[in-house]
Amino acid sequence: MIDYGQFCTVARGAEVFGERWTPLVVRELLCGSTRFNDIRRGVPRMSASLLAQRLRKLEEIGVLRRVAGEAGGAAEYRLTEAGEELRPIVMALGEWGARWIGSRLQKGQLDAGFLMWDIRRFVRLDEFPRDRSVLIQFRFTDAPTGERRWWLIVEGGNADLCRDDPGPEPDLVVESTLLALTEIWTGDRDALEAVDSRAVRVRGGARDTRDLWRWLGRSAFAETREACRKKR
Repeated sequence: MIDYGQFCTVARGAEVFGERWTPLVVRELLCGSTRFNDIRRGVPRMSASLLAQRLRKLEEIGVLRRVAGEAGGAAEYRLTEAGEELRPIVMALGEWGARWIGSRLQKGQLDAGFLMWDIRRFVRLDEFPRDRSVLIQFRFTDAPTGERRWWLIVEGGNADLCRDDPGPEPDLVVESTLLALTEIWTGDRDALEAVDSRAVRVRGGARDTRDLWRWLGRSAFAETREACRKKR
């Protein structure tokens, strides 16, 4: 762990929170991920061994606790009171990034897996039809092989994300570059403008096509980013 060699609590707090990957691991826990594999889906470029190391360290210092899974299932990680108190710090960091750094994305910062995982966990379930399931296929024209096709299934108030074709014909097909959909999600681009310019193509029934963007929502910091964009 980082050691600044100072008694200052800013230094000691940074020794915990400022270590590489730790803020993102805490972000995943704050977003509701409790199992190892779910946490890792939010940090796909972090090795499993390093994630396990960070979780152990966070447990040792009292940020989280490891509890047995229900019915003998996989162990779960739960934030303690100390961990929950990091929430405003994480949110403030995200707001600062949205306001001052924005979308200066390099190609290596675009990640189809993380984008789809973020969409899946923040999708507006209460906006979807209650009387039927909805299957949405996402096609990224420029993502690496193996990450170009994703399926989002919403049924009975739950959302599932698949990388393998679940079989049924999708209700909607969204075809886009990875950058275009990321910009919509983060608030750097208006969805309807992207569709009008054909940067994004949506195929499906008229009503579903109209409701798509209301169903999906946007990232937690999109409103801040959109407000900054409109000031330009």
